[in-house]
Amino acid sequence: MLAPFRGKHADRGVVRHSPKPHAYWNSAVNESRPFRKRCLTPRCQQLANRGLFREDCSALEGTTVAGGFRGLGFVVCRTGGRDRMQPQRDDDSTGTRSLVLALLCLMAAIAYIQRAAVSVPASEIATDLQLANLALDMGWVQSAWYWGYALCQIPAGWWADRVGSRTALAWSMLAWSAATLLAGFAVDLNTLVILWAIMGMAQAAAFPCAAKAIGQLFPDSQRARASGILAAGMAIGGALAPALAGWLLERFQPWETWSGIDRWRLLLAVYAVPGVVWTGLFLVLVRPPALPYQARRVEATPIDWSLMFTSAPLALLCAQQFFRAAGMVFFLTWFPTFLQKTRGVSMLESGQLTTVAGIGAVLGSLSGGFVSDWMLARTRNARLSRQGIAVVGMATCAGLIVWSALVTDVRTSIALIALGAFSATFGGVSGYTVAIQFGGRQTATVFSAMNMCGNFGAALFPLAAGYLVAQTGNWNLILYLFAAIMAVDAVCWALLNPKGTLFDDSP
Repeated sequence: MLAPFRGKHADRGVVRHSPKPHAYWNSAVNESRPFRKRCLTPRCQQLANRGLFREDCSALEGTTVAGGFRGLGFVVCRTGGRDRMQPQRDDDSTGTRSLVLALLCLMAAIAYIQRAAVSVPASEIATDLQLANLALDMGWVQSAWYWGYALCQIPAGWWADRVGSRTALAWSMLAWSAATLLAGFAVDLNTLVILWAIMGMAQAAAFPCAAKAIGQLFPDSQRARASGILAAGMAIGGALAPALAGWLLERFQPWETWSGIDRWRLLLAVYAVPGVVWTGLFLVLVRPPALPYQARRVEATPIDWSLMFTSAPLALLCAQQFFRAAGMVFFLTWFPTFLQKTRGVSMLESGQLTTVAGIGAVLGSLSGGFVSDWMLARTRNARLSRQGIAVVGMATCAGLIVWSALVTDVRTSIALIALGAFSATFGGVSGYTVAIQFGGRQTATVFSAMNMCGNFGAALFPLAAGYLVAQTGNWNLILYLFAAIMAVDAVCWALLNPKGTLFDDSP
């Protein structure tokens, strides 16, 4: 399709649509070197921030693209008879992606530090609240968080798809930070269970929003590495949480003596502050065009909810997340206590050793994302580069965890567990990548369904592990339970092979 170039530089020729979607070039200047020009009216800027360039600016009714040439590097988008010219800036989308991804990683780290706040001081909490059974009662507390988090996943994802990830994420962060503070005022088991469940409910929108933002900003060829970096933020938070909690609890000892306030309550109060600070930075640095609302025509499209219950690929996607999250939550819940009971280490040492395993998880997340994208670029085989590395990662993790249970030396056992965590997160990146691709325009909704099932698994594991220990008195059985869960997860990944998107609405 040819359109005459109008304006002062009409002698330069015509503007022709590129065979490659979302790109234009001025054939009269140099037809062998395509170049992109952006229409920077508000809606088209939103598309540009997602890496999209609509050929006819069809996102705006009655809009046509007129002119532009290499020398100036702009295009004119005419809407309602008014022209808007803006200089072309090729680095805008890259800078926006990097900024948003960095903030999402910081959010993930804060979220994981906060959700693990009761793990290290579990024994002290049980003593202060006069709980009868440490394993069962604190298992209920930690499980309540995941039940609240899981049950609110789909509503939170639906909400994020409607109001946009920026708005939903800011409100969510403020809400769960406030709930973290309030949990420090618990007076017995029931109030702690309720407040900790509310904290989980408030955090439910966090990662559906993050997945939606990655889907908006990153092309498919970069989503695995972006997901890996986000997962690394989670792993960093999970790795820092035990060591940070142990260090802060030691520092709060004099304050507890002076004020009479239990130090675990002081810990929850301090943990509420970073979320409030992050929300302010996020709203100031990330303006609405960077993470826009959905287009009106997308918002008006109803969701066929029956597909959420009849889709076999979605069922397998949810199943793998159920088992993977059930296994990995071990590090955020019982692992410090496991080390204290089986290896005879102190509270501070258990936090430090848990951090070692967390470092393995961080490295696995980062390398898994980059390797997955590299394999996709080399092989063009999405199933091999996504599901393939997940199968290898989960199966390897299961084997390493069984090996660690048979080793008596603390350092060797921790090294094997850290390698197992590396393998699990190396393959776990694919969960985010496949969910983003399979979700299409409803990424937050599909991701939240997957994440909901994952957190059902995460909610059940602390209870199952606590019950197993209460019945047998053998803490080492938790490792075998972990290994069996990861082996089943590998089978789910081997069977998973989604085609297209769930709602047939690819962006």
